[in-house]
Amino acid sequence: MNPVGRDGYEQHPLLNMNVRDVASRGEGVLVAVTHELHNHGTVRVAHIRPESGVEWTTAADNIQAAQL
Repeated sequence: MNPVGRDGYEQHPLLNMNVRDVASRGEGVLVAVTHELHNHGTVRVAHIRPESGVEWTTAADNIQAAQL
């Protein structure tokens, strides 16, 4: 797993790169991966910003580098 700061942000290797969300098939720039505490444990959440500027989130395991 990648290092996580005290603020809950993960230093993911794909940060600021174009990624694809395999669940929604959407593409955009990975702007953050956060670790959120829930009753059943910690969940890794990817924050993606497409060209439209309307961000969405998905499970961090759902992201992969976008094909050029």
